[in-house]
Amino acid sequence: MKRKLTDAQRAWADARNELVYELSKLGYPEEFGNVIAKNLGSPKAIFRMCSYLRQVKPKKPEMIADEMLAIMSEIAAWKQKKETEASNAAYNELLLRGIDED
Repeated sequence: MKRKLTDAQRAWADARNELVYELSKLGYPEEFGNVIAKNLGSPKAIFRMCSYLRQVKPKKPEMIADEMLAIMSEIAAWKQKKETEASNAAYNELLLRGIDED
């Protein structure tokens, strides 16, 4: 019996499959695509990499790895920014309302 994929699992599978396809058109093995997809961490990031592959058509795997690292770095910086904003908002709320003694 085949199990049904959730929408999130389907999105991941579709993104990974597209990345593997784009890399295979450039002559890279499927395993390389799977490693890149796993490291990118989300379908949105994978589709971003696919866009890069279609536009640039990199000749060296190092260029692909560099772009993967750049995408990962931008995502990490965005997450850090959001965490900092949330912490700042909580701190500002604390300054405004004070510490509740209850």
